[in-house]
Amino acid sequence: MNDSPARADVPVLDVWCELQCPDCRSALDDLRALRARYGDRLELRLRHFPLEKHKHAFAAAQAAEEALEQGKGWEYVEAVLGRVEELDRGGEPFLVEVARELGLDAEEFDTALVDGRHILIVDADQAEGKAIGVTGTPTYVIGGERLDGGKSQEGLRERVEQITDQLLTAQG
Repeated sequence: MNDSPARADVPVLDVWCELQCPDCRSALDDLRALRARYGDRLELRLRHFPLEKHKHAFAAAQAAEEALEQGKGWEYVEAVLGRVEELDRGGEPFLVEVARELGLDAEEFDTALVDGRHILIVDADQAEGKAIGVTGTPTYVIGGERLDGGKSQEGLRERVEQITDQLLTAQG
């Protein structure tokens, strides 16, 4: 998931995430800091990796794609991650409520969750994640290096910054 069109001239940080994951919520501050530091010089892409232990994660991934389609992808992701406990309790009705709070078309959200129009995107992300060795969330991939944030966030932002700076310097 990416709010802006892909650009070949900037490094890409893939963030394998699931919206019912407390560790992903903890990573939000790092993601905000990276977005603030690099702006449009780093493409941040949310990649879906719903875990079986979280029963609403697959629906949340589909909802995030619908939010992207409606123009508020990252805003929606941050709103849901900030309220993981409510998602645990509320499930799909909570996902639709967050859409309504953000001024998105809640009826279309509900329909998207029922008709499964975004399932292929979520399935493809999850399959790609498994293929490259993602086992938990958050996991970051930048410059060919995989960084596992599911065990600890300690030092990960700094490592992402080092790699990003190296990639930007190499581009000249």
